[in-house]
Amino acid sequence: MSSRILLLEDDPAIAGTVAFALQREGFVVEHVLLAGAARASVAAAPPALAILDVGLPDGNGLDLCREWRQSGADTLRALPVLMLTARAEELDRVVGLELGADDYLTKPFSPRELVARVRALLRRAAFSPPAAQAPVAGLFELDADGRRIRFAGQWLALTRLEFGLLRALLRAPGRIRSREALLDEVWGADGEATDRTVDTHVKTLRAKLRAVRPELEPIATHRGMGYALDPSVL
Repeated sequence: MSSRILLLEDDPAIAGTVAFALQREGFVVEHVLLAGAARASVAAAPPALAILDVGLPDGNGLDLCREWRQSGADTLRALPVLMLTARAEELDRVVGLELGADDYLTKPFSPRELVARVRALLRRAAFSPPAAQAPVAGLFELDADGRRIRFAGQWLALTRLEFGLLRALLRAPGRIRSREALLDEVWGADGEATDRTVDTHVKTLRAKLRAVRPELEPIATHRGMGYALDPSVL
C-alpha cells in the first residue's frame, strides 16, 4: 500500500512540482492550500508524513506543527513533518526544529532531494529500536511504549529524534556518547545526518528541558568526545 503524503503549500507551481515528484515515486499525495484544511485532514486520517509550507494565507506551518506536537494523540506527536520555507537563516531552521519539525528544506530545492528526505523520514518512522527499561529513577520517567519522556513531573513535547536522543542518553547516565554513536543509534542509515545535526538537536532538547527546570543542565558537553546525561541531576 502506498504511503499517503499530506502537502500543505499555497503556491500552485511549487505544489505541482512536489506532487509530481512524489507521485512518480509511488506516493499518494493529498494537496491542501490552507492550514485549516490540513488540520481537518490529519484529524480525520493521519498521513504517513506531512510536508508543510511556513507562510500560509490562514496561518503558519510552524504553528500547525507545534499544535500537533503538543497534542495528546500519539499519532500526531509522532507524525513525521518536513518544513518548506524560503527562509534559509540558521535561526529559522532552529526554530522549526524546536517546534517539532523533523526536517527542514529551503526553497528553491531539488525535487530529487525532497523525495530523498521524505524516504529518509519514513524509514526513521518505521524503525523501532528495542525499548529501554523504564522508568528512569529521579527527575526522568521514560514511557517506552508511548514513546514519551517526563521530566520533573512534566511530559516533554519531543520530536521523534529528540525522543531517541534523550532515550539514548538515559540508557547510561554519566556515560559519554560520541556524536558518531548517537548518529548510528538515533538516525540510523540516514546519510544526510552529520555531527552538526546532533549538535542542533541537543540544542533544541536542552531548551525544552530548561523550560521545565531552568536551573538545571542535564545534558553535559564533553569537548572532543560527545555528550552525556549528568547523573548529578537525576
